[in-house]
Amino acid sequence: MKNDTFFSALARRLPYEFWIGWRYTRAKRNNHFISFISLTSMIGIALGVMALIVVLSVMNGFQDELRKRILGVASHIEVRSFEAGLPDWQHLQQQIEQIPAKAVASPITGVAPYIMAQGMLTHDEAVQGLLIRGVLPSQEGKVSDLATQMKIGKLTDLQPGQFNIVLGADLALALGVRVGDKVVLMAPQGQVTPAGLVPRIKQFTVAGIFQVGMYEYDAGLALIHLDDAAKLYRLGDQVSGLRLKLDDLFMADRVSRELVQALGPNYYVTDWTQQHANFFKAIQLEKRVMFIILALIVAVAAFNIVSTLVMAVTDKRADIAILRTMGATPQSIRKMFVVQGAMIGIIGTLSGAVLGVLLALNIETVVPWIEHTFNVQFLSKDVYYISDLPSKLMWSDVSAIVGLSILLSLVATLYPSARAASMNPAEALRYE
Repeated sequence: MKNDTFFSALARRLPYEFWIGWRYTRAKRNNHFISFISLTSMIGIALGVMALIVVLSVMNGFQDELRKRILGVASHIEVRSFEAGLPDWQHLQQQIEQIPAKAVASPITGVAPYIMAQGMLTHDEAVQGLLIRGVLPSQEGKVSDLATQMKIGKLTDLQPGQFNIVLGADLALALGVRVGDKVVLMAPQGQVTPAGLVPRIKQFTVAGIFQVGMYEYDAGLALIHLDDAAKLYRLGDQVSGLRLKLDDLFMADRVSRELVQALGPNYYVTDWTQQHANFFKAIQLEKRVMFIILALIVAVAAFNIVSTLVMAVTDKRADIAILRTMGATPQSIRKMFVVQGAMIGIIGTLSGAVLGVLLALNIETVVPWIEHTFNVQFLSKDVYYISDLPSKLMWSDVSAIVGLSILLSLVATLYPSARAASMNPAEALRYE
């Protein structure tokens, strides 16, 4: 009784065109082909919306994960000299650390010196080229996450004069070394001897292994103490530059411009948006292209509604004639078929949105299950930057996809509903 009262009250509030259009949508038709086309349109819209949400969420997660891993090892901002090295870096570090937080767009949370150079590591018969980074273990944690990414050993095991080295996990695997083994580091900057130009060679002890989950760093980066790097590469008291970490990494471009004005023209300031600009722009471009391609799937499914409604208009000619003779206006007839097509689009869109959101939120569970079940690997870590498939659901993307799908569904109803509205009772009954 209460349900009857509720629907009676609802019926009084909604126009009759809505109820007739809704009845056409859910009624059992004699023409099963129309029902089949309606169902395929609904399923196509649902699959398209689901695919769009999942793909965009994966690309968002991929971009966010790469940014996190890259900037966990790289730096938000680097300050260097136009010369080969940066002299008097301690004074410059103090000057940067004393910059008030309100003087820059984002507070500077950490500053640390570094030496970056190329080298070659050998162990037994294994040889690997790599980047050598000289760091101060006590300050490196302020600007990177390497201290928390140590799998074996600690970053503080790098002590000046002991010539210890910390390797990436894949680099250690390629060389076949473990903690405590000896490796030989060759610096390309040679020294002149009576026998000719000879590269500088120094033996190091493996003191630790880190793993950030990004093959580029795990297979091509090694850390040594800043003093050991300065001796090996003969930099004296100089360093390659200073690395800065910001409270808000997205303000790096603005803060770098402010630092140029604060420090003067003698220093060269770069940020992560310049160093990795092409990479992240490529991801953004791929995201837009994938959105357009997958939106076409939704468009094709939505415009199947056109054929559904055209056949429905033909099938309901007698109903249209009766309604017109009872006083229904062309606008009312148009609204009925708009409601019918919109219902197909809305049901398909909402179904796809629910499935897409559920899959996007659980993609990190579903993908490993598929890989384990079918013995496949979607992302090989030696080919791709990361080996796991991340996902980051953005509700702004979901809203845009749902809005686009419903809009396309409404556009698809314009021609069939206009055709139905243009029928007069005599024309509709002529073919009966």
